[in-house]
Amino acid sequence: MKRCLAFLLPASIVLLMGFGLAADAAKSSPTEELLPETSRQCASCHDELYNRFVAANAHARLKSFEWGTGLGGCEACHGNAQKHLDSGEKTDIFSFGDADEAKTNGMCMTCHKTGEFSQWAHGAHARNGLACTECHTIHKGKGRTAGDQMVLCGKCHADINAKMNYPSHHPVREGKMGCTSCHTPHAGAVIGSLKTTEQKNDLCLKCHSRYQGPFVFEHAPVVEDCTICHAPHGAAANNLLTQNEPFLCLQCHSAHFHMARIGDSTPHSGPSGDASNRWGESGWIRAYGTKCTQCHSQVHGSDLPSQGVSSHGRSLSR
Repeated sequence: MKRCLAFLLPASIVLLMGFGLAADAAKSSPTEELLPETSRQCASCHDELYNRFVAANAHARLKSFEWGTGLGGCEACHGNAQKHLDSGEKTDIFSFGDADEAKTNGMCMTCHKTGEFSQWAHGAHARNGLACTECHTIHKGKGRTAGDQMVLCGKCHADINAKMNYPSHHPVREGKMGCTSCHTPHAGAVIGSLKTTEQKNDLCLKCHSRYQGPFVFEHAPVVEDCTICHAPHGAAANNLLTQNEPFLCLQCHSAHFHMARIGDSTPHSGPSGDASNRWGESGWIRAYGTKCTQCHSQVHGSDLPSQGVSSHGRSLSR
């Protein structure tokens, strides 16, 4: 008998605790208690949206005075709900699904109107008639966007999305960064909606700081614009280069400049006759048949003078 009681007592305690937890769960959550009574009545028809909204949405945690509209909960975005509650007619309340982009965005910008949102009207998304709800869902909790960034942005920017599948690409596909690591979808003051008010390079150098100068011996395109040599979204060439070596380098540094082997001094013309190398055939082969960075390894700049006499220390070889 004692053994039986010893077993039943703990079991009874656990059972009572379970009833207590169930009773607590049935009560309103702290978030739900912030909502006006009219918003709670929305759950009678819109229970799925309501439960999602209350469970994890930042909007549900705001009190009426914190909203730009002066109303709270569901009414903050959908307007006064009493008429809709009385009639049950969809036309008696603001519906994002039926509103055009101007009315939808106007409602969101009642609150979201400072910072980067203040530049919304000047951006490409606004000019192309996008509504906030095409990228965002107002009821969802964590994340707030209507899906994964790469998939969501790729619906319109399919050409950019495709470049992310090139062998060399930023780790967006792997989830280590997103489109918004470099771009701001709301502001439009900067070309490409980049997260910088200065040069593109300033954005790149936030991660690639080791390439930031100034250097004693600089490479002009590095100072001017990283995208002269690099394709930021993806490339077939290594290191996001727009072309493989030596052809990328030869766009600026034509083949005629390269020194030949000692003793080779006969001028050499290319197969088409439109270019020549006055240092001979071996100079031509060196320019077209090797990777420039095998010798010129410090292409982003260096503080050390190169040893080649003809370059006056500027050939970025160390």
